Amino acid sequence: MLGLAFIAGSYFLAREFKRVGIPDNYASEITLIAIVLGVVGSKLFDLFENWGKFLDNPVGMMFSPGGLTYYGGFLLAMGGVTLYLRKKKLGFFQVGDLISPSLAIAYGIGRIGCHLAGDGDYGVPTSLPWGVSYAKGIVKPTEMFFGSKYALQFPNGILPNDTPLHPTPIYEFLAGVAIFSILWSMRKNIKITGRIFMLYLVLSGISRFLVEFVRLNPSFFLGLTEAQTISLVLIAVGIIGWFKLPDIQTLLVKQAGVTKKGHKKA
Repeated sequence: MLGLAFIAGSYFLAREFKRVGIPDNYASEITLIAIVLGVVGSKLFDLFENWGKFLDNPVGMMFSPGGLTYYGGFLLAMGGVTLYLRKKKLGFFQVGDLISPSLAIAYGIGRIGCHLAGDGDYGVPTSLPWGVSYAKGIVKPTEMFFGSKYALQFPNGILPNDTPLHPTPIYEFLAGVAIFSILWSMRKNIKITGRIFMLYLVLSGISRFLVEFVRLNPSFFLGLTEAQTISLVLIAVGIIGWFKLPDIQTLLVKQAGVTKKGHKKA
């Protein structure tokens, strides 16, 4: 599913590059950078989140098929792609607008892999009719919830593996499809460069912030999880960027004009 996610993301990004006249082979190169740095960043961030478990079993944690934290991959991949764009002399915000729908759909597809693997990204126990048993997942619920308040509600403080849980990867898949649909439909109508990317930050941040309420993650800051804290930062950046981009672009145009006049005089 991770492979399918990158294929889908690369497909839509290539279409967008072709639409605006950027060589579509750049899309493949950006996708390759995102694959390598995304997976490495996701794994490193997961190891950081679970430092105690990593110290107990470093080799097992490093090469486990589970444990990929999205924000770690997103941040490292974004840094690598930014360097690539500088080398190719492409605008960050322009490409950010083009890549945002691809990020949304790729993230959603990747979450299906989390659901099928049962790698611990599932949610807390639920009585809702769509609750899912992850008894055959690579990370067993009994292990995942050991010592938690949810496990203490069961005999001997052990949550049965077949307990129905919130299928949070499916929630995030549906959110990814919805965000992709919104961005894809608006991409030709928003004329200010960078606003599609800012909207992506806001929508994806809201999605992750909300889903964390039904997942088992430790408190990190003011009762919020680490992912929720990062989500709030991205939402704030997206909102501020949405309103400030016109001023930033006006300033850049003025600076470019001054530089151009200076070159002519020289």
